[in-house]
Amino acid sequence: MRKLPILFFLFILFSCSKHDKIIYKDKNASIEHRVKDLLNRMTVEEKVAQTLGVWSMVGTEGAFSPDSVKKYAFHGLGTLHRRYLNQTYEEAAEESNKIQKYFIENTRLGIPALINSEGLHGLMAKNATVFPMAIGLASSWDKELIYKIYASVALESRALGIHQLFSPNLDIVRDPRWGRTDENFGEDAYLTTRLGVEIIKALQGNGKIIDNKHVAATAKHFAGHGQPEGGVNQAPGNIPIRELYSMFLPPFEAAINEAKVRVIMASYNEIDGIPSHKNKWLLRNVLREEFGFNGIVISDYYGVEQLYSKHFVAKDKAEAAQLALGVGVDIDLCEPPAYSYPTLVEQVKGKVIPESILDESVKRILKLKFELGLFDNPYIDPKKANDVINNETHRALALKAAHESLVLLKNDKKLLPLNKNKLKQIAVVGPNANVFHLGNYAGTNQFATTVFEGIENEFGKGKVKFAQGCYLPKLDINGKIKFYDRNKNLQLIKEAVNIVKNCDAIVLAIGDNTDLCQEYDGNKSGDISTLDLVGEQNELVKAMYETGKPVIVLLFNGRPVSINYIEEKLLAIIECWHPGEATGTAVADVLFGKTNPSGKLTITFPFSVGHIPSYYNRKPSSPVKYVVDNKEYLYPFGYGMSYTSFEYKNLVINHSIVKKGETATVSVDVKNTGNIAGDEIIQLYIHDLVASCTRPVKELKGFERISLHPGETKTVKFDITPDKLKFFNEEMEKVIEPGLFDIMVGSSSVSLDTVKLEIN
Repeated sequence: MRKLPILFFLFILFSCSKHDKIIYKDKNASIEHRVKDLLNRMTVEEKVAQTLGVWSMVGTEGAFSPDSVKKYAFHGLGTLHRRYLNQTYEEAAEESNKIQKYFIENTRLGIPALINSEGLHGLMAKNATVFPMAIGLASSWDKELIYKIYASVALESRALGIHQLFSPNLDIVRDPRWGRTDENFGEDAYLTTRLGVEIIKALQGNGKIIDNKHVAATAKHFAGHGQPEGGVNQAPGNIPIRELYSMFLPPFEAAINEAKVRVIMASYNEIDGIPSHKNKWLLRNVLREEFGFNGIVISDYYGVEQLYSKHFVAKDKAEAAQLALGVGVDIDLCEPPAYSYPTLVEQVKGKVIPESILDESVKRILKLKFELGLFDNPYIDPKKANDVINNETHRALALKAAHESLVLLKNDKKLLPLNKNKLKQIAVVGPNANVFHLGNYAGTNQFATTVFEGIENEFGKGKVKFAQGCYLPKLDINGKIKFYDRNKNLQLIKEAVNIVKNCDAIVLAIGDNTDLCQEYDGNKSGDISTLDLVGEQNELVKAMYETGKPVIVLLFNGRPVSINYIEEKLLAIIECWHPGEATGTAVADVLFGKTNPSGKLTITFPFSVGHIPSYYNRKPSSPVKYVVDNKEYLYPFGYGMSYTSFEYKNLVINHSIVKKGETATVSVDVKNTGNIAGDEIIQLYIHDLVASCTRPVKELKGFERISLHPGETKTVKFDITPDKLKFFNEEMEKVIEPGLFDIMVGSSSVSLDTVKLEIN
């Protein structure tokens, strides 16, 4: 009996020791146990702090400000957004370390912050590698290249202490008036899906743990963001549910189930009257339950705040926070004092919101921080950043990407490539001829080249003349578009005519700029009501054409443009998009034939803004039948020319009749019939001839990029798997219905050969 007090004492001692063990700091413990242990130690204030994401918290010189943190993030912080636009690589890396040091040493539990940034087409930092805008990258149709690009973006980001990137954009663009057209991969769900999966895998790596060479990807914007009413950013998405599932949700479903994306950003828009940031059906039923997403949902900036300030579905910050957290928005991205989520402290303590709902969000946030290794390896070596960011390998990738993003739209009389031996002097003219084309969401870049510089470097200094031609409109300090004085532009056009008189050819660089095509955010414009060239550019084009000189048009733009006069009159047109830091070199390489253009459009070019909506996978009942301008498109989806020619032969299918659930294979021989090597992008489209619900006239279901030497032939095969034949029936079940299908293969959405496949 005397042993009982001793045993009891030992039991109490053992229990206390076990309870006091700090499991969340034990790197050998499982992430699940570490999260559970940390959550159990947190106060409500500390939990809510993890749901907050801020823009910067900077001082007067753009540096991290502990004073701001003390005021707004005393209990810690979930995420901190940084754009290192003013610091050197080493300074930026050191600042990331300072941020982590502060949170680890000056908060009770020492929870590190997750630092995020923009990575749309390269890390948004000073002199980080800038690749072509997303719409240009998509024009390469090159999955392998895109994987390499975003693996390099992840490396550069982690070298500066960035853990999460707001990329990729998976919106399907159905209205090119939208200012964010250039941020996306075009109008097609299948192409966007395949590219999106590659990007996410490249950014995150393939493991359960995200190592110090990778970052957490953010798929955005969920959902239906790319078809805003009137092409106006953040406007309602008037999208039927079947259309939403068929066209807008597949990239996100694949991002979750194939690529295991860690973060998804909710969209600003509303669907059927419900803003995404409070849409229980969208964020819980579809995203969490149907798609099985168990990662973090973050708001778009001020998205929660807009529930009461823009959509008027909440009366104040507290109700907005309650609604958003209730549907599973884990992090409120905002800026003090516009925060909504700080109100959760009193709401949870007052039992207005169950603490269990808050806990679910905090668990997901902490889990990602553990997966990123922030608790065990929060600091980086600032000296390594110089070896990683914009190194020779990454610059070579940027050049290759720029080459492949260029789309040759027209080349009559084989004007291109230019023969140096037959030219004495070239004129480079236009508002986009001697400016950088980095695109939106890019930092500054010391390696960038302009078109004029690229041509001069290739053709020779003193042999290239420059003429401004005209200036494009720019944003003023109030965010409004300000047009350049018309009379001054007309004078510049006259000057350009005089300058080109003694030149043998004119390279005319026109289009838009990042002020004319960008994200509208309430303070600045970016959407547009016309697809015509803005300002006096059409008059400049006409003046150059009337000189009688051969004119090559270079289009630099973020959205399709209606260039009917140019298409009719001029001999050569290249769509360049915004090609990034290698702009000048890439353009010169293509102009002079050092590189054979191979890009193909991922978005339809309408004849006019009046032809919108204009996309290739329309329904059978919607062909263009206007009284005037009875034409379907200016340039179709999937279109792009080459300096060589390709021949498609022997399209065959191995089984013309298969049962549901079986796979057929279609093959085609592609031959380079020209005199130079070139790349071709072979495209597979499918059409269900008769179905219980209307089906598009064709849908992209496969593509492959190949390289061919002159005279070389390759056989390309596509498997027609069951998933490529499924659609949502009247009951919203994804099914294959028996019947005939057109299986189409070719070089674009309008240049196709067809075989039949019967499903029984």
